[in-house]
Amino acid sequence: MPLANLSGSKGRLVLSALLFCAVIFELAHCQKDAQEQRTTPGRKPKPSKPKVGKSTNKGPRAVTAKPKIKATSARTFLTQVFNKGKFKKVGETISVQTGDTLELRCRGKPVQWSFPTYLEEDDDGRLRTVQHERYGLLTLVNTTGADTGEYSCYPMYCEDTDCRKEYDKAVKVFVLFPDPQELFVPSSDYYEVIQLRTNWPTLLPCQVTSPEAKVTLHREFPPAEVAVDGTEISFNVKRGFTIHRPRPYHAGALYCVASLGNLRQSSTKYMLIYVNYPMAPPAPVIQASSGSVTVGGDLRVSCSVAGEQDVLVEFNWEYPGQQIGRPLNTQESVTPVGGGAARQQSQSVLLVEEVRDIDQGTYTCTAHNLLGATSVSTTVTVVPKAKPKKP
Repeated sequence: MPLANLSGSKGRLVLSALLFCAVIFELAHCQKDAQEQRTTPGRKPKPSKPKVGKSTNKGPRAVTAKPKIKATSARTFLTQVFNKGKFKKVGETISVQTGDTLELRCRGKPVQWSFPTYLEEDDDGRLRTVQHERYGLLTLVNTTGADTGEYSCYPMYCEDTDCRKEYDKAVKVFVLFPDPQELFVPSSDYYEVIQLRTNWPTLLPCQVTSPEAKVTLHREFPPAEVAVDGTEISFNVKRGFTIHRPRPYHAGALYCVASLGNLRQSSTKYMLIYVNYPMAPPAPVIQASSGSVTVGGDLRVSCSVAGEQDVLVEFNWEYPGQQIGRPLNTQESVTPVGGGAARQQSQSVLLVEEVRDIDQGTYTCTAHNLLGATSVSTTVTVVPKAKPKKP
């Protein structure tokens, strides 16, 4: 009896456990179905991604060519950046103390910078240019008097990757870096040779680092100060002295002197050499003594150029006799020409003695001066001697 009761008790326990598991399984299955059917309010369920290798309803994707981008900047201008985020639009010239940082901002995308050649050659890491979204930035640190010069910003016109400078929209500023020890922008040359060209302004580039320095022009021998009247000779702090219409008496050794307070310094020496430049290339005129020459006779072909006085003209000839080695025989002369302006006539005459058949053909004269060369030609015919008549 006790054994039978125990078996009945175990059977009831097993049955109760099976019923409990069945209820838990059913509840879990119902909860899973509810989760699969539930969606977030206002959001559509994600469509299933098509598997690789199976077709979809999507058509071919259209490919559109990207249009060429033409970047042109709006009105370009330069501003100087100061500490604490202050900005100031620059004028024609600005001064920055040596040792301070120069920071220029140029509106435009993209832009390109130019600066004194000294900084381009001396790559010591002090100069840096960066292109930002709407402007370019130039930064120069540890500045010295040698950094004095013109700084320019050029907006760029771009088509795809091809860009070019828009020179007509460039903005420029001349920056002076006053140096208490160097009144002139330093130069590695002790002297510089400069040609004085007729009717061509000549620049003596003695640039100062301070706008307050007083600058004068001097002749080395005989020692004297050169008068600067603003018409024949003028001074500009950004360029130096300009001789507007050079003359022979301007030639010689000249130098500049700068004074500021108790400091007085001399510039590089400039050796000025006067060269009388013509106004234009030569305009030669050629003429033969006769267009028809008899065998055994003499021929003269002249080539003349009228021009400014003291202007050198050189002549070169091409003639038929060169083919057989006939030597060149010329006579050259320079004679003054009357009139109000000082002018001269340069002439070269080609002489051909005892003309032969080979001397028939084209004679060409080329006249050269410092501005170019011009050629002119003429044709000469050689005729045989007339046979003597029989008595």
